[in-house]
Amino acid sequence: MIYLKLFITFFKIGLFSFGGGYAMLPLIQTEVVDVNSWISISEFTDIVAISQVTPGPIAVNSATYIGYTVTNSVIGSFFATLGVTLPSVIIMLIICNFFFKFKNNKYVENAFVGLRPVVVGLVLSAMLLLINKETFIDYKSIIFFALAFLATWKLKMNPILITLLAGIAGYFIY
Repeated sequence: MIYLKLFITFFKIGLFSFGGGYAMLPLIQTEVVDVNSWISISEFTDIVAISQVTPGPIAVNSATYIGYTVTNSVIGSFFATLGVTLPSVIIMLIICNFFFKFKNNKYVENAFVGLRPVVVGLVLSAMLLLINKETFIDYKSIIFFALAFLATWKLKMNPILITLLAGIAGYFIY
């Protein structure tokens, strides 16, 4: 029964999310932490961190890790991942059938223009949800964040390099 619940939960997340994985994070957190209490906020934060450094889309990685965490089996990972990806496949098949017919329609163009600010808002919401006391555990973690932000923004350093350096520094400091 838990497999069906995982599939339905992640299918719903995949169906009602626009803007990619980061835009899905607030919905995933609400469903798995708040509504179903499958994992704690601390575990969710860890899963998001692992999903970010693992190759692949963050929403798919998160669903896979959450499915495994909840069921302790690969089958749980499979159903959660299938649930989050299947709506996109279905929607893309439908859109592909009608896109060329309606691509110059002003209503379709306006709908996409209206969706852009919503996506930005959802991504910012995901960022704000990850700023909590489980993420910033002490002053050192705040310093790590500030240095990583500045290195990315001002020095234009490669985020992969920053992630590796932060991981090495965190290993030795903590």
